[in-house]
Amino acid sequence: MSSQKKRTVLTYVIAIAVPLAVGLLSALLTRGNMDIYDRLITPTLSPPSILFPIVWTVLYVLMGISSAIVWQRRSENIETADRGLAYYAVSLAFNFAWSIIFFNFGRYLFAFLWIICLLYLIIRYTVIYKKISHGAAYLQIPYIIWVSFAGYLNFGICVLNRRLF
Repeated sequence: MSSQKKRTVLTYVIAIAVPLAVGLLSALLTRGNMDIYDRLITPTLSPPSILFPIVWTVLYVLMGISSAIVWQRRSENIETADRGLAYYAVSLAFNFAWSIIFFNFGRYLFAFLWIICLLYLIIRYTVIYKKISHGAAYLQIPYIIWVSFAGYLNFGICVLNRRLF
């Protein structure tokens, strides 16, 4: 295997490992409180709790692939790529913290506001990614849809469990 090909593979491995590690750490920090979801009144269309780790794993892999594509094409437009990757990094921090806010602290309204900020960050870096690679941007569409859906669930939980304030 050529040196260039090894670097490309390593880029993708690291890029995929980063969001998976963020998700795993967040899950480990909230695992003692995840059963809360099953005890809450949830809105219509709420999926079973077993679906969440499956969906998140797929989304983390897609995030990693997108960021690797942008990183690989970074030399074409360094400033734009760096801006997109910076928004992505901040979104990972927001993603990480949401579970802790929701599950560990039970601050459902604050978690909803947090997820709105997360959605903004995801859309922002997706728009920037599109300037570098349409493929990298399109891979984020499932993430945008899922976080929008998670916002719906989060808000529904606030209302149905009378936890607005």
